[in-house]
Amino acid sequence: MSLRGPGSGGSQGGLGWSLASAAIALAVLAPVLSLGWLAAGGSLAHWSGLASNVLPSALRNTLVLLAGVGAVTLVCGTGCAWLVTAYEFPGRRILGWALLLPLAMPTYIAAFAYLDLLHPLGPAQSALRWVLGLDSPRDLRLGDPRSMGSAILLLGSVLYPYVYITTRAMFMTQPAHLMEAARALGDGPWRAFLRVAVPLARPAIAVGLGLTLLETLNDIGASEFLGVNTLTVAVYTTWISRSDLAGAAQLAVFMLAAVVMLLALERHGRARQRFGSLQRMHAIQPRRLQGGAALAATLAVAAPVVLGFGLPALHLSIEAVRRASRSGLSGALLEAAATTLAVAPAVTLVAVAAGFTVAWTARKVSTGGAWPVLRRVLSRSASLGYAVPGTVLAVGLITPVLALDYLVGDLLGTRRLLLLGSGFVLVAGCAIRFIAIPLGAVESALARLPPALEQASRLLGESPNRTLTRVHLPLLRPALVAGAMLVFVDAMKELPATLLLRPVNMETLATLVYAEAARGTYEEGALAALAIVLAGLLPVTLLARAQLNPGQQVLPAP
Repeated sequence: MSLRGPGSGGSQGGLGWSLASAAIALAVLAPVLSLGWLAAGGSLAHWSGLASNVLPSALRNTLVLLAGVGAVTLVCGTGCAWLVTAYEFPGRRILGWALLLPLAMPTYIAAFAYLDLLHPLGPAQSALRWVLGLDSPRDLRLGDPRSMGSAILLLGSVLYPYVYITTRAMFMTQPAHLMEAARALGDGPWRAFLRVAVPLARPAIAVGLGLTLLETLNDIGASEFLGVNTLTVAVYTTWISRSDLAGAAQLAVFMLAAVVMLLALERHGRARQRFGSLQRMHAIQPRRLQGGAALAATLAVAAPVVLGFGLPALHLSIEAVRRASRSGLSGALLEAAATTLAVAPAVTLVAVAAGFTVAWTARKVSTGGAWPVLRRVLSRSASLGYAVPGTVLAVGLITPVLALDYLVGDLLGTRRLLLLGSGFVLVAGCAIRFIAIPLGAVESALARLPPALEQASRLLGESPNRTLTRVHLPLLRPALVAGAMLVFVDAMKELPATLLLRPVNMETLATLVYAEAARGTYEEGALAALAIVLAGLLPVTLLARAQLNPGQQVLPAP
């Protein structure tokens, strides 16, 4: 009997898996290719006006925002990861997982909550006037929260967990003798941290920082609420407010170039990093802090949790209870919740199926089979959607979906836009954006499965497909469930792509919050915002458990 390894592919179904993987990769690439074609077909007059009136300020604001948020998350995420890894202080164990809670708070919801909280008639300024004995809002007016500084602090306080979780996983696996050697050579605790721990953790810091910057570039709600006109906001307003799809495509191409630059910087940050096996080295043991140092560490680690999750979640809870007790659940809220609970599972099903297909195909052709290089390139292309901002993806998706809509209409003899008029394009767009999440989870799980399992199954007479269903799928179930959970919650809170791809008069919980904030009726959107935050706590629990296993990949690498 000729026995092939798991990477050989074989003739039974290998071609089908490869074709399916190629189709998924091309579906992900189609919006990018369409975007370039649409931008090239636009009038130069559009670009001239955008380049002189829109692009300079939007580009400047985007660069300042990226630099500011990157600095805040780098300091906060890396510093907190080191404190909870290397030191013992009151509340350390609770704060170790509580530092992940801001991941459950979408940036636009945090901005939504803080704008209401800091409003001149809001609870913060009202309480301050009461303490000072003032009666009128005119007697005390704090600064306007709509500013670049507010946007940097808010986004940084919500997005730092991306740096924290990847960096802490690296700190937990660093051998203690390296730090001990630095201390023996005369370095103090922080000097040893900067000279030894940080350089060793640079690949993990680069991954977390890359994810943070991509999320910042994808943000539209928080930036618009806080009055910061970024490239993402400019694409949205150019398309929706000015009805200029070609101009939006040209701006989106510029954004795509910015994404490529971010990815190149992230890759450069991880370049030429090689580490030997450290399995027998003992890990860093936390050193107990006493007195003022212990109190300072507790306050330093607790501050981002309170700012990024505690205050906005508490405010949303109070406003939601007040709104529900006075007026109950509105019809618009129930309809938006029903729509969200229809769209999110559909996106999850499509994304998980596509991610599994690509991951399994890459495993089957990893060491042999026809066109292995081409298939691996196509499989890697399937994970690019996560790096493309939702607004860019939406602009690029419109043209191919419209062409497909016309083709379907001709076949059915109707002039109605069946795809654009339904939730199909929204599900497809979100699935393309989130394929990378289950793809990364399944690839990580497959890498830990020994080839001997498949070889034993084949020796017992099982076909490749029966081996997949009876051996691999049961072992991959935790990774598939984890990926599905993350996709479900991300689909629930996705705002940029949903705003641009939803059918007319269709509201999800995310777009309902956006609409209420745009109208200034913050209390009306509190229930929807709180529902999204509560759903976001599910993957936070998953990530907290994953901290116990630093080798488990939960977040997609950019």
